[in-house]
Amino acid sequence: MLFSPQQMLPPALYPLLHRSLKTLFPEALWELPPHPKQQVALTFDDGPHPQHTPALLRVLQEFQVPATFFVLGERVQRWPHLVRQIRQQGHEIGLHGWQHRSFTQLSRGELLQSLRRSQDTLVAACGGTPEEYRAVRPPNGLFWPRTLTDLRSWGYLPVMWSVVPEDWLCPPVAVVVERVLNQVRPGSLIVLHDGVQGGSQVAEVVRRLIPALREEGFDFAGLPDPADLPSCGKD
Repeated sequence: MLFSPQQMLPPALYPLLHRSLKTLFPEALWELPPHPKQQVALTFDDGPHPQHTPALLRVLQEFQVPATFFVLGERVQRWPHLVRQIRQQGHEIGLHGWQHRSFTQLSRGELLQSLRRSQDTLVAACGGTPEEYRAVRPPNGLFWPRTLTDLRSWGYLPVMWSVVPEDWLCPPVAVVVERVLNQVRPGSLIVLHDGVQGGSQVAEVVRRLIPALREEGFDFAGLPDPADLPSCGKD
């Protein structure tokens, strides 16, 4: 079993951990592909949430910034109008499992069922096809090496992280912003949360973070198309 970001490593050590894991497990997406612009991606886990997600969407719309939301299937089932709003604003939607359970706690069959059920629920809420929801982020950052192989063979794209400000612990907003700025580099996948833990201040974090990143010369992008990445097989 691998390290979980929620084990509260000192924030300064996350970049070192990222470099090691990226080398060990190249079948996952750990950062954006190289680009002439200094691109970074904002990603949000654990939603949708009836208060936090709408507030966050208003900020993203105000700044015209794209993002990717890794949602929990049971929350999509409870609040389908929120994921429709996410999609209607042009953001991408990925999978975070049906419930917030570490993939290491699930059998292979349970994991596949969790992801496919989540996909079907997203299709019912937003339309499209299951293949449109193929990006997967493991809850708590936990996975077995076999997990990544399974995800790729099933046609999913495992998406990890490169900037982890530990916003789920609700430090002051200024501290979250400072941690992101200290860790960020071109290609970074920034992990924030719009769920129960950390979501109460995510809109304000993003309101301050976007101008600060732009001042540093960064642009914002969504995730790459899986078709443009190394082969993602299907069962």
